[in-house]
Amino acid sequence: MNAATGLSLAGVAVALAIAWANFRPWWKGGRDPKALLPYGAGWLLGSLSTVCAGGALGWGAAGIAGLLSKTGDTAVGSLVGTGAAALASHRMGALDPAGGVVVALVFFVVALVFKLSGKLDRRRILGGVITGAVLGFLPGVAAQLGVLPDTANLVGAWAESLGNKGAV
Repeated sequence: MNAATGLSLAGVAVALAIAWANFRPWWKGGRDPKALLPYGAGWLLGSLSTVCAGGALGWGAAGIAGLLSKTGDTAVGSLVGTGAAALASHRMGALDPAGGVVVALVFFVVALVFKLSGKLDRRRILGGVITGAVLGFLPGVAAQLGVLPDTANLVGAWAESLGNKGAV
């Protein structure tokens, strides 16, 4: 397994199953975009957590990826008798200090939404965090989502410049 995250193919399969469990009711139902907001908010936080290498969010994302991979490897090993299929991991990019503030604000907003939500939406938020954290480490997904940390950095730089207007 990958030493940094412990990411395995079975862990990714578990994350995809969680994503499917969240996406299928929406697809079979009315397909109201608002119904995907809890899952999407959690997914955004989970995927942004993968770029927080030195902080608690990054530690949590790596832990989630490792835990899901170990669970998936155990289940697959018990079911079919094979070993773990390790996968490479990669981070989307890097955050500067202003981008870190934006990610912290995303965390607090998602935490507030989680606190104010009902039981079903809380499960959807957690499912989004889990799948975003695991899939965000995959090199192909990380390459496609490279715009997320860049956007956080740009928004943070914009807010910093807004706060510094008129400074000597």
